[in-house]
Amino acid sequence: VQLQASGGGLVQPGGSLRLSCTSSGSTLHYYAIGWFRQAPGKEREGVSCISGHDGNKYYADTVKGRFTTSGDDAKNTVYLQMNSLKPEDTAVYYCATSTVGQSCPPTSWVSWGQGTQVTVSS
Repeated sequence: VQLQASGGGLVQPGGSLRLSCTSSGSTLHYYAIGWFRQAPGKEREGVSCISGHDGNKYYADTVKGRFTTSGDDAKNTVYLQMNSLKPEDTAVYYCATSTVGQSCPPTSWVSWGQGTQVTVSS
């Protein structure tokens, strides 16, 4: 599965961004799709997971209530809507997939997209 993440940018604290994860050649509906982030000097952190085929979702405590993940099957795209952004949300964000048919959380993440930078600063 080849993935491409996009939608990052510079936003002020309290602002919003929507990230997109698209795939060419694979139907994301049948996979668990995760969003991760990594800030400089920090370990990679799991942010969210969605599995379209069973509707399962989960969120890290650090983003619960502010971030929402969703899928658009017609566009073969998974989104991460990020609201009420904080400076500590600054990181490179990545999307990843499981093997086909897994729910959230999957046993492993096998394909990764390139990251998109999110910077929250005034």
